[in-house]
Amino acid sequence: MTIGLVRILIVDDHALMRSTLAAWLTADGGFEVIGEACDGGDAIQKAVANKPHIVLFDIDMPGLSCFEAARMIRNRVPETKVVFLSAFAHDNYIEQALACEARGYLTKGQSPQTISEAIRSVANGGSSFAPEVQSRLVIDSDGVRLGTSLTRNSLLTPRELEVLKYLANGMSKKEIASTMHLSVKTIDNHSTSLMTKLDIHDRVDLARYAIREGLIRA
Repeated sequence: MTIGLVRILIVDDHALMRSTLAAWLTADGGFEVIGEACDGGDAIQKAVANKPHIVLFDIDMPGLSCFEAARMIRNRVPETKVVFLSAFAHDNYIEQALACEARGYLTKGQSPQTISEAIRSVANGGSSFAPEVQSRLVIDSDGVRLGTSLTRNSLLTPRELEVLKYLANGMSKKEIASTMHLSVKTIDNHSTSLMTKLDIHDRVDLARYAIREGLIRA
């Protein structure tokens, strides 16, 4: 059944971007922006409370990772679909978006009309990926996945990638554990595993790697 008015939660740490997106979508006439969130934790609370059809996520935000927040929303509100909207289309972002069952990955360079049509398609059971993302995907009987990656981060699990990002940003293991709602021992295990896989064993080199792979900004 086709959804008439698509209910959307917009998640972005920039107030101007949130208000601009809300204005675009509201003017379209086929959307109801039921809320805005400035970070992953806020997004989880509002998604659980309001059960939107779509959560439209920015990627590069402070605090809880957008990918971790998306996984938690999918677990708690399985009928809600996740779409990422980012200025970046790094392989590691695409891999993590697919891992948390996102139904779309759009870029901020696309037109408002293209973005609204993509969101509407996802709300009605489809999927939508920006051309630069679509060209790197393999779609077959096993589902949707990123094509062969040449980067070492393809060896890492989504959790290990999140720990890498936080470590490279200078967070302590205790701080990471609190942010990800995991034990310090679990974070220590993830840290050891990712360092072994990447063959990187100090934070300076981790930060350099994370910048090069687009996990954090320089």
